[in-house]
Amino acid sequence: MTAFPMLTVLILLPVVGALLVLLSGSKLARGIALGFGVLTLGETIALWHCFIPSAGDLQFQEVHAWIPTLGVQYHLGIDGISLLMLVLSAIVTLIGMAASNAVAKRVPLYYALMLLLQACLFGTFTAVNFVHWFLFWELALIPAFFLIALWGGQRAKPAAMQFLVYTMVGSVAMLLTFLALYLSTHTFEFGDLAKLAQSGQLMPTVTNTLGGHWISAPHLVLLLFAGAFLGFAVKVPVYPFHTWLPAAYSEAPSGTTAILTGAMSKMGLFGFVRILLPIFGPQMQQFITPLLWLAVASIVCSAFAAMAQKDLKRILAYSSINHLGYCLLAIFAVAKFAGAGTLASEQYAAMDGVFLQMFNHGLTAATLFWFVAMLESRSGGVRGLEDFGGLRKVMPVFAGLMGIGIFSSLGLPGLNGFPGEFLLFKGTFPLAPLSTALSLLGLLATALFLLRIIQRVFSGPLNPRWAKMPDLSTRERALLFPSIVLMFVLGLYPQLILSFVNGTAIHLVQGLHP
Repeated sequence: MTAFPMLTVLILLPVVGALLVLLSGSKLARGIALGFGVLTLGETIALWHCFIPSAGDLQFQEVHAWIPTLGVQYHLGIDGISLLMLVLSAIVTLIGMAASNAVAKRVPLYYALMLLLQACLFGTFTAVNFVHWFLFWELALIPAFFLIALWGGQRAKPAAMQFLVYTMVGSVAMLLTFLALYLSTHTFEFGDLAKLAQSGQLMPTVTNTLGGHWISAPHLVLLLFAGAFLGFAVKVPVYPFHTWLPAAYSEAPSGTTAILTGAMSKMGLFGFVRILLPIFGPQMQQFITPLLWLAVASIVCSAFAAMAQKDLKRILAYSSINHLGYCLLAIFAVAKFAGAGTLASEQYAAMDGVFLQMFNHGLTAATLFWFVAMLESRSGGVRGLEDFGGLRKVMPVFAGLMGIGIFSSLGLPGLNGFPGEFLLFKGTFPLAPLSTALSLLGLLATALFLLRIIQRVFSGPLNPRWAKMPDLSTRERALLFPSIVLMFVLGLYPQLILSFVNGTAIHLVQGLHP
């Protein structure tokens, strides 16, 4: 445990910022929010500096009694993947704020909700006790719902309601699962549940306690696994639980969408890696064939769906499902060999690829939605793929920088999208060759729809309607500079992240082997 509660301070910082923003006027709200965004980024960097990568286990732990009679503790701690998600959440929140220039109504409330959403993200990525973690998981829905409903497009309210209903259904199913686990084991601690699962005692304990004549032991285990899986699958989302995402992403203001895709979608993947895989590894292995098919469907179907879209935000929304599908494929491929003790190096590579892909997708996707926000502000809200053309002639800097983001999403060598995808395929091919080979169809379709954006928006004859559209200002270029530079740095030197998460990947994979 650490003497100074760095993680608690990190969670409280954006809450304090939100209160100050609410008390400020519209002119000061954005500046105060950005200031607290920078402060939280600074603390995540301090955590990064103090983190010991080789440890692999939880660090900066804070443990305090909360509801002892129910086994509920205020328990915080981070490993490499938690730390990576904290840094990503801090970066993406700043991008979301920077992309929200067009917000003109209820400005203090808008930025206060953004900061509260950031606090919930920090809480989700640091909590180690289920009850504590679940509170942050659910509270994140509130600011996200209002950010979509109050500042979104014409169909924002139905999209926000669909988002809320889908995620609530998944959360209720997951809550019931962990209540069943608690009634059997008398603990909500993720670490304790994972140890019981590793020793093979978890599910026998559950079935002996809760099993009865009304349901067989195998069916009870299946129900528990399905409940936990559904909670995380909706959040990522996994195909076919994805239908809320295109509407929510396209109707939300672009700054909010940047946070939804850049950080909030990672809550689901984080749950798969840190909760579902260690606790329900044997069940994932039991149902590995349908899980792998779901991952392939998430990759391929979303890529082809993106090809059929005409709205830039909907294209990027389906692209997010596609890119996160590769992470699902790797997680399920690792689960396939849980306990086998073979192909360990491939499992390490796959998990390293998952961690890299989560961070790199968050950075790139959030930046691309930022570009869309800039385009919308210049065009009066127009963002149709067929509405532009030839913008490279009047906006060469904008076209060049957004092109870097698109090629990063495409996985071009030298940019941050490449190392993660390379490790994912390197690890998953030996583990699940057929699923990985089929997923390459999604990679091909991704190239087609991303290159089509460049062709339709920036190439060809200039649409006279946009002949006087201004290029990026000096201020906008300065704001974009860190994100673009980071894409090159992580593309050329992925060890900047891998050196911090590799110990966690090894520890996680080894924990799956009894």
